Amino acid sequence: MNALPRSLFLKIFLWFGAAMLTMIVITFLVIELTRPEPFRLHFRKPPDFILAGYAQTAVDIYEREGQRALAAHMEQLERTTKIRAVLFGSQLDELSGQQAPPGALELAREITQTHKPEVSSEAFPQLVARVLQTARGDQYVWVAEMPPHRALLSYDHLLHLVAMSLIGGAFCYWLARYLTAPLTTLRRAANELASGNFAARVGPSLGKRRDELASLGSDFDLMAEQIESLLKAQRRLLGDISHELRSPLARLNVALELARQRAGSEATSALERIQHEAENLNEMIGQLLALTRLETGAREISKNHFDLAKLVRDIADDADFEARSRNRSVRVDSCESCMMVGSEELLRPAIENVVRNAVQYTAEKSEVEIDIKADGASSADRHTRQTVEGLNLSEGFAEITVRDHGAGVPENALAEIFRPFYRVDDARDRESGGTGLGLAIAERTVRLHGGTVTAINAPDGGLIVTISLPFAHT
Repeated sequence: MNALPRSLFLKIFLWFGAAMLTMIVITFLVIELTRPEPFRLHFRKPPDFILAGYAQTAVDIYEREGQRALAAHMEQLERTTKIRAVLFGSQLDELSGQQAPPGALELAREITQTHKPEVSSEAFPQLVARVLQTARGDQYVWVAEMPPHRALLSYDHLLHLVAMSLIGGAFCYWLARYLTAPLTTLRRAANELASGNFAARVGPSLGKRRDELASLGSDFDLMAEQIESLLKAQRRLLGDISHELRSPLARLNVALELARQRAGSEATSALERIQHEAENLNEMIGQLLALTRLETGAREISKNHFDLAKLVRDIADDADFEARSRNRSVRVDSCESCMMVGSEELLRPAIENVVRNAVQYTAEKSEVEIDIKADGASSADRHTRQTVEGLNLSEGFAEITVRDHGAGVPENALAEIFRPFYRVDDARDRESGGTGLGLAIAERTVRLHGGTVTAINAPDGGLIVTISLPFAHT
């Protein structure tokens, strides 16, 4: 149940479990308290009128049928109620022929003086005595040894209760899983959709369900299909437009060269401006084509084994050369050797876009700091291995950190700067000539290699962009 809001699963399970356990206990107690068996007498003291009835019955049987009948009645009483009783005559002689319980004779002698029901306070088990006077004037003393107090639930009863609770708990667990499993599937599919997998669907995972959750899953699949269709159409449109723009742009460059040859010196400045804008347009079209290929997967990745640290150093050297002409610099703080499996051809422009963006917005007379290090995975992840083209990959990551000393980015825009054509500040981006595609291309390329790109604002100013890529151990 890892992706499901576990609180919902626990709430359903605990509420159903509590309701079922309550019903089990109530049903158990009602059955035990209402059936005519000794169980209820073990924990409920017989009322005084019941004891009086037992005593009067014993006297009547003795006077009507004699000693044997009295003895049989006493035995039957003990079997059914666990009450062991004896009957004394006026001379305190035991009339049923049974052995009196310890302390019974003393209690009988005491009650003949008070003529009030007596209960022994010291004897254990407890003794109860009553004096009975017949119509003929005969006096009897009935003494009963009450059964010892027992726990409400015996061991067998406790086992039955536990067994019923376990069965009920298993049913509640299954019911909670049945109700929340579609929500887990929906959440997992929604996460995949948000991460860019627009082929995610939930219908096959819901099986033959015909309830409201199945209808929700069908609606989700329909929504995902429409989103996938719209995005494919958008990407196809971008690709087609980019391709179509290449031809008139090429003719524009030819016409520009002809105009430059025929025009005088007065038109040189305007023609250079036209050439500059044409180059910007050509670069934008190239970036659009690259982004379209990355998003549609049309470009195959030719994976090779290369040193990511050397690639970062080369990019930093080129960027530093350009930055110094603008009174800025690029410095590599630390650079560990880190072997990668992937497309060096794709990763170079991706990392270069991030570095050039930092050079573009860092303050004058400041440095863009680049740091690369191997960030190993947790001890549990170190045992996980993959094989890519014969190379042994661990679950560790190489982290490339690019930090500038510019104005940073508003907090609400940190996740948006990797979206195509997103501009933090339109005026600033127009002035810098940015197209809003560089960071988007970098994010798609890194994601294609199984990595991530994140951005945060530095506490003392500036933006920190971190590229994480899975690395290989030779």
